[in-house]
Amino acid sequence: MVLLKTGRELWPGVLFWTRKLSTYIRLYGRKFSKEDHVLFIKLLYELVTIPTLEIGMMQGFARLLVSLLKKKELLSQDDLELPWRPLYELYERILYSKTEHLGLNWFPNSVEGVLKILVKSCRPYFPESATQEMLDEWRPFLCPFDLTMLKAMSYFELFLPTILPPKLHDQGFKLWFEELMELWVSVQNLPAWDGTLVNLFARLANDNIGYIDWDPYIPKIFTRFLRSLNLPVGTSQVLVPRYLTNAYEIGHVVLWISSMLGGPSKQAQKQLSGVFNSITTFYHPSNNGRWLMKLMKLLQRLPAAVVRRLHRERYQSRTWLPAVPESHRLTDQDVADFVESMRQPVLLAMFSKTGSLDAAQALQNLALMRPELIIPPVLEKTYLAMETLTEPHQLTATLSCMIGMARSLARGGRQFPEGPTHMLPLLMRSLPGVDPNDFSKCMITFQFIATFTTLVPLVDCSSAPQERTHLTEMEQELCLASAEFEDFVLQFIDRCFALIDSSTLEHTREEMEMDKMTQLESLVELGLSSTFSTILTQCSMDIFKVALVKVFNFATTNVFETRVAGRMVADMCRATSKCHPAESLKLFVPHCCSVIMHATTHEDIMSEEELDKDMLWNLQLLSEVSRVDGEKLLPYRTQLVEILQLTLHVKCKQGYNLACNLLHHVLRSTALTYPTEYCSVPGGFQRPLQEYLPIKDWGRHGDLRNLQVQWHVPSAEETAFVFDLLDLLLQPELLRLQRHAEGEQDMSRDDVLQSLAIVQHCMLGAGSMLPPLEGQPVSGLVYSMVSLDETKLFSGTLGMEYDTTRVNYRETICSVMRQLLHYILEHSEDDTKSLFSIIKIISDLLHFKGSHKSEFDSRWKSFILVKKSMENRLHGRKQHIRALLIDRVMLQHELRKLTVDGCEYKTIHQDLLRDLLQLSTSTYSQVRSKAQSVFFSALGSYNFCCRDLLPHVLAFLEPERTDVTLQQFKGALYCLLGSHSGLCLACLHDWDCMVQTWPVMVRAGLSPAMCLEKPSIVRLFDDLADKVHRQYETIGLDFVVPDSMLTLAETIMQSGGPAPSLAPPSAEELEEGVQRQQAKNLDSQQKYERLVSELLDCLSDSDLPWKFEHMAIGFLSMLLRDDHPLPVPAVRFFIQSLNHDSITVRKVAILAVAGILKQLKRPHKKVLVDPTEIIGTSEAEGLVAGDRPDNWWLLYDSSRLPHTQQEWENCHFVEKTYLGYYSWPRKLMLYAPTQEQPKQDLSREEMSEREQVVYDHFSDPEFVDQLIEFLCLEDRKGKDRFSPRRFCLFKGLFRNFGDTFLPVFLPHMESLVADSHESTQRCVAEIMAGLIRGSKHWSYSKVVQLWELLSPLIRTALSNITVETYSDWGTCIATACESRDPRKLHWMFEMLMESPVNGEGGSFVDACRLYVLQGGLAQQEWRVPELLHRLLEYLEPLLTQVYKNVRERIGSVLTYIFMIDVTLPFTRPTTSPRVCEFTDRVLGRLKPLLDGDEEIQNHVVEENAMEEQDERTQAIKLLKTVLKWQMASAGRSFSTAVRGQVQLLPLLFKIAPVENDDSYDEMKRDAKACLSLMSQGLLYPEQIPEVLHALQESAGSSSWHARYTVLTFLQVMVFYNLFTFLSDEQSIQAVRELVITLLEDEQLEVREMAATTLSGFLQCNFLSIDASMQSHFETLSKTRLPKKKKKKDLGSVVDTIPSADLVRRHAGVLGLSACILSSPYDVPSWMPQLLMNLSAHLNDTQPIEMTVKKTLSDFRRTHHDNWQEHKQQFTDDQLLVLTDLLVSPCYYA
Repeated sequence: MVLLKTGRELWPGVLFWTRKLSTYIRLYGRKFSKEDHVLFIKLLYELVTIPTLEIGMMQGFARLLVSLLKKKELLSQDDLELPWRPLYELYERILYSKTEHLGLNWFPNSVEGVLKILVKSCRPYFPESATQEMLDEWRPFLCPFDLTMLKAMSYFELFLPTILPPKLHDQGFKLWFEELMELWVSVQNLPAWDGTLVNLFARLANDNIGYIDWDPYIPKIFTRFLRSLNLPVGTSQVLVPRYLTNAYEIGHVVLWISSMLGGPSKQAQKQLSGVFNSITTFYHPSNNGRWLMKLMKLLQRLPAAVVRRLHRERYQSRTWLPAVPESHRLTDQDVADFVESMRQPVLLAMFSKTGSLDAAQALQNLALMRPELIIPPVLEKTYLAMETLTEPHQLTATLSCMIGMARSLARGGRQFPEGPTHMLPLLMRSLPGVDPNDFSKCMITFQFIATFTTLVPLVDCSSAPQERTHLTEMEQELCLASAEFEDFVLQFIDRCFALIDSSTLEHTREEMEMDKMTQLESLVELGLSSTFSTILTQCSMDIFKVALVKVFNFATTNVFETRVAGRMVADMCRATSKCHPAESLKLFVPHCCSVIMHATTHEDIMSEEELDKDMLWNLQLLSEVSRVDGEKLLPYRTQLVEILQLTLHVKCKQGYNLACNLLHHVLRSTALTYPTEYCSVPGGFQRPLQEYLPIKDWGRHGDLRNLQVQWHVPSAEETAFVFDLLDLLLQPELLRLQRHAEGEQDMSRDDVLQSLAIVQHCMLGAGSMLPPLEGQPVSGLVYSMVSLDETKLFSGTLGMEYDTTRVNYRETICSVMRQLLHYILEHSEDDTKSLFSIIKIISDLLHFKGSHKSEFDSRWKSFILVKKSMENRLHGRKQHIRALLIDRVMLQHELRKLTVDGCEYKTIHQDLLRDLLQLSTSTYSQVRSKAQSVFFSALGSYNFCCRDLLPHVLAFLEPERTDVTLQQFKGALYCLLGSHSGLCLACLHDWDCMVQTWPVMVRAGLSPAMCLEKPSIVRLFDDLADKVHRQYETIGLDFVVPDSMLTLAETIMQSGGPAPSLAPPSAEELEEGVQRQQAKNLDSQQKYERLVSELLDCLSDSDLPWKFEHMAIGFLSMLLRDDHPLPVPAVRFFIQSLNHDSITVRKVAILAVAGILKQLKRPHKKVLVDPTEIIGTSEAEGLVAGDRPDNWWLLYDSSRLPHTQQEWENCHFVEKTYLGYYSWPRKLMLYAPTQEQPKQDLSREEMSEREQVVYDHFSDPEFVDQLIEFLCLEDRKGKDRFSPRRFCLFKGLFRNFGDTFLPVFLPHMESLVADSHESTQRCVAEIMAGLIRGSKHWSYSKVVQLWELLSPLIRTALSNITVETYSDWGTCIATACESRDPRKLHWMFEMLMESPVNGEGGSFVDACRLYVLQGGLAQQEWRVPELLHRLLEYLEPLLTQVYKNVRERIGSVLTYIFMIDVTLPFTRPTTSPRVCEFTDRVLGRLKPLLDGDEEIQNHVVEENAMEEQDERTQAIKLLKTVLKWQMASAGRSFSTAVRGQVQLLPLLFKIAPVENDDSYDEMKRDAKACLSLMSQGLLYPEQIPEVLHALQESAGSSSWHARYTVLTFLQVMVFYNLFTFLSDEQSIQAVRELVITLLEDEQLEVREMAATTLSGFLQCNFLSIDASMQSHFETLSKTRLPKKKKKKDLGSVVDTIPSADLVRRHAGVLGLSACILSSPYDVPSWMPQLLMNLSAHLNDTQPIEMTVKKTLSDFRRTHHDNWQEHKQQFTDDQLLVLTDLLVSPCYYA
């Protein structure tokens, strides 16, 4: 690689050789010295961080760098150190690009992911000082009201290094842990950055297990985690708004939890059990909802994370990474507790609605840790499911779970020794699953049997106990049981025969000539054949022989049709011959040969159209049986050759195709290199029982060091056989075809097809022995100073040397095929079948070396799947089954043969590719599409061939050519478009190619073959334009290589290890490299300018259809860049296009002109300022955020506003809002004073040429008139919004040219403001926002004039505001204030503050004014406390507004006013308004409502009558506004003012309605919503007693509505703060007392609600059912009722208030019922007795009878599913009573 660097040649040199390096790693891993490894990494790191590097190259280098860094255990921190800042600059430059939104930079979508992985890989190697530097860099961003907070947090999450040796922890996480953790714990409403912090903590916990004490935070962590699952709780259905539902990434949460387990305190496991206890019932299959996916993911990932941790602590080999200290490792007890806590939910989830996959993976990992806890219950369910016929779903679920646990079961081991005894019963019982009528059951059974037999040698060892003495009881039992294996195999074969019989092709389908099987059939075929071959591989010879005879008899006594059943039988026969070729061939070959020979004795057999079935079937059988180890075939070669000669030329198509398959298989078996056996134990089972006991190998894994793979490598004899066959069969076909192509011999089309089939199958069979095509390399495509030659892969070990003495048939086939192709295209182009064949052959000539890429990919995929389902993650170290390991070796071998992607492009390839291109543009569409796909794959495999072929493709589109047909035109377009995944010729990222392609694509619109009537062609051009837009990324113009690279390159040259093959470069070469680099840059710039001018030429052609005009303009807009200005003609073109007739063009032009103005922007000078000097105080000590002495000068203070030129210049303006809030940056850069900035008010002569173009157009009134007219048109009615692009355009104009254009625009603005139409108002809002933002650097006098003009305009606009336009004005003012110092805009703020709510223009205008003001103030965040105070004072008297819209708006404004009042750690109390003071004032005014007891009705007449209403009505109006404010602030602010809420609670409990009914008035609905939102809030531990106290007070209220609502509030509050409550004993007691007291409430509804609440608390284990509670309920329920009085006087009023005794008795019954309903899916030990007690009350008076009945029916409903299991908990007597109760006769009474 080194020469290149010295040649300073990034392209093609460096790119070519980095690709070579990544191929090397893919094939050979990291086979180079450590020193080289480090140097490679440093070199690539330098490359990636070149600032001007083209983005595509950057991604390529980054991916290679990631793969070099992937195994971090190889390089320790001492070996390698990488700086962090270059990566940060790269990340910032791309992800927070300042120019991307203006279209000056085009990045691919994948770039973010690539960069993140890159930083992740480099992170462990950042220097020790990095943490402190990062904190200094990003801490100033931490302003919680600003978007920069999210940016800083995501940087922390991505960059902060967490892997450091313990002695360096003080320089690592200890610098930030407390600070960020406190911040996370104290934020109550979860903002967007909350999730990123969780990810950071999870990583920290995982990298430093045992070094951090999590205990103090654990309840808070688990409470937040439980909330993030978003489970539905309680009965009230008001859902939280979206932003409260914070979703943590489950992967990170799981990592964090698994890292906190263990350790001395066991705190985390306790809470985790709590989580699972409280959510277990959600896993029951009858529950379903949006939250389910998340719960399943948690279930699947958590065991995997714990297994990973156990692996790391117990089995991983030591590396430089810090180890887990002994004290914090997981003990066996910890693991058992963990498994126990997850057992219940996993067993429930097996039958979930989402399928059993997640549960199966969880069980697989749990069984690795504790088989004895997990396997028995699943086994029980499995045996049950196998017995029931009615529920196939249960069977598929349990089987898929067993498959995952198969290895744990088969090994048995210390913890679960009885495991293996279950293998045989399971296998035997699964056989009925092979069922032709139920497809999914059939497939899962095949998978199950295959998995289990792979683990177990099927050998009958029943005689072993006599021969061997010292066997354990277990082993003896297994030996005796193994006698059943033979029985199992034979039964399985019978089942398969039955399956085959039921799936023969019906006659109906045979007549329809369907060659294909249906998809289901082919899946069954695959399942059947792979399962059968697994069984046979694992059989002992004795069992195999029995099976062989059985299969042979079945195959030879019946005749099958060859498409469905035939294929399945043939597959079974193939499996037998693959396992033991000698024995099987001895039976099959002679039989098949004799049948075929016998059938071919008839003379006319050759010419028959349909051969007889018997012959076809035997031919098929023979072709499948011959797919075996090549040397075993040799004894039968004469018979086979004889058959081939007889059958290859039969006329019947099906016949010769089967013969061709036979030819292909015979050649392939002898010519390929492959493993010959996949047995689970090396050496098979053929040993006597004395030496070897197979049962010891049950579930054994393969040994990587000692695999003993048996390879088949072609011997000399086999090679000779292959070439003899080719000479005998291929040679004559080629001669015939050649003569036909030369016109000497006539052949019918069928004959040609038949010959081609033979040629193709010979290629497929012997391809691995034919050397690749040779020829001269095509030169002159690219020039490079280094060699771009092919590197040969030496695979000498596997005898892959080609035999050069023999004929290279590849060459011969190639030349004959080309002749034939040209002949057919000339004479009979409609012979499409032959053309298809030829295309296939060409594809194989180019790529086929023994295996196809697509086959290889699908095998790779299935290998990964099987590996996943069978791997043992606990022990790791690649302990896979031997068959899998052999498979992986084979795949690697094939990968080496397939890796030809660096192929040199030779003349022979050039010829073939041109042929393909000719086929791709031929007449028939199917031929075209087949040829195109081969063409695309070839383009990707040869270096630089695109450059050679591109002109040929483009030639079809040139408008000058008149001989192009429509088909050729279409074919060429498809060739440009490329395939889905492959490369696209239309946008090769290279200047040479783009300069050729883009103009031709545009000019194609003038081609005579172009026809816009054809929709297919129109669609093609749309797709092309779309693909170019999607795939285009900015292409580099600057290929400079920094000098630091050269020194590195020299170091690599001198490093030890393999000596460099080339001499170091001389000084002349170095000099030439520098010149080259300059020439390359110059050349790129010229090409760039040429491309732009060519596109402009195309656009100037008036005949060009509009579609192509738009395409060209789209291309041009992509060519704007931030490192090279756009050529002047293009600037002029875009500015004129602003007034184009077409709206799409205008939209493109607006963005383009905004980008051009950005290019023309002059840089403004910044100077370093020290914040302490401005005010003369020193910076605060330690961490202090918020309002503090050293940042008060930033705040808005009306007494210190700059009112003169002098004050304006002395004022330090800080534009960015976050600066100074949390801490000051190390270097504060502010803009220098005006005199040092670039000159404003340039005259036309002083401007550059581009600026003059802009100036001329925009100072021309006609141009501006037209532009404004266009901007005022509406695009889509009702859908239009304030357009940021137009705003950027105006901002650019006023920023670059000062107020030069103001006189032209002002009259327009005045007339537009007066017009109240939606689109005109929007237009003027866009201009104004641009004008205000663009005036950032204007001088004081100009700004003053500007505001004198603008203020009246804005006033007019606000008084004309309408429903359609108010949001646009809000956006306008907010955009204008964004990132501006408030002191610069004081005119605007003062004007907006004048009197927002004055009643002029009605309530709507008031609400809109508030909205606009709020937009401006919200952008200023914490810097305008004075304005906020003024606004609050102004609003307080107006809180009793009558109008709903104004109330809502005021509520929203209040939220923003108090937003700044946060309780975050290290933050000083704010100088902005504070919530608590405001709440106290409001509560004073609400007093009249709190005192009275009567119902609060909404009886205010909605009109502002002048006379003062009484206090009470005023208070009700005030309350309505307060409710709006509470609803608006839920979830917006960072901390909730719980104290204020608590004081409001009693009032809300009174108002909120009980039922869910929308007919209530607004106030009641709002109250209900407020309660729902408050109850879901997160509470700090110290706030809980306050809230409980308020609830207890309300529970004593006289209104039963209030008492009822207290309960619903309590349910939700406890669940959403579960662990915070659980960590405080007193709160639990208080809640318990509250509920039990309310159980005895006099109002029936309250009692029932209390019972529901109690049952919920018991169910989520918040309270436990202890003896005291039970006895309390029992005594209550035994309360005697007074005897009923006889009603003597019917007229007297019957006493309806229940007696106190009845209430107490009912309370007791409700309590018992709550206990019973709290465990819906199981039967705890106390349950039977309680049920009996309850049933005693069945005949009590109402409402008791009702309660008992309802409880019993619920019990029956939830326990029905598993009643068989539950029955066992009851005694017989109890069951009798129960049966009477549950099937109660009272229905018929």
